[in-house]
Amino acid sequence: MKLWKKMALGAACALSLAGVAHAQDAKVLNVATDATFPPFEYYEDGKMTGFDIEMINALGEKMGREIKWTQIDFKGLVPGLVAKRFDVAVSAIYITDARKKVVDFSDTYYPGGLVVLTKADNETIKSPADLAGKKVSVQVGTKSVAYLNEHYPEAKLVEVEKNEEMFNLVLIGRAEAAVTGKPAALLFASKNPSIRVIPDQVTTEEYGIAVRKDLPDVTEAFNKALAEIKADGTYDALVDKWFGGVK
Repeated sequence: MKLWKKMALGAACALSLAGVAHAQDAKVLNVATDATFPPFEYYEDGKMTGFDIEMINALGEKMGREIKWTQIDFKGLVPGLVAKRFDVAVSAIYITDARKKVVDFSDTYYPGGLVVLTKADNETIKSPADLAGKKVSVQVGTKSVAYLNEHYPEAKLVEVEKNEEMFNLVLIGRAEAAVTGKPAALLFASKNPSIRVIPDQVTTEEYGIAVRKDLPDVTEAFNKALAEIKADGTYDALVDKWFGGVK
């Protein structure tokens, strides 16, 4: 009888500990990003920073959730959510109909769009239509690839893994242009006088936080927290900090 009681007590303790562990895990939000895309997310002095990083950390505080970051290539973000490798992905991700079929999105948190970046002295590219026959660097897994293939099939795409490669190919002349998100392109051009951004945008887009489809409560919590940081001035302060000089 004593042995049975000990076994029962042990089982109860194990269940109790498991419940505590589950409760602790429930407070952790696993968020993936590709921190190679300033000003949204990048590494500085070995630390991850940028608009998306600070915004998610601020949202996490409002939600009472601890943010655990995972660095991964951009092309693996949506597949990683589908495979439940993490809960959330934020990395200047455009909200698209194709992506909405497999993941959920928060309310949009920043306007964007694809633009063309080229050398300042390049007189042959004055609009997106001039990309025909040109070598254009794009990042694998981004909307730039599919959009250009569909709407500008005569452009010769040079697909690379990282944003730095995409921009550098234009700098060294191995690509005549790059197509990427407007904020990042403007920031890069502001730091490199030999580069300019074509005024006519390729597309107009909206950025959103991608969430696993089986976590609708997380998406709802993000939307509530996003409204809160917009109301208390936190959001405006982040926008001014990260985009004030390159709008």
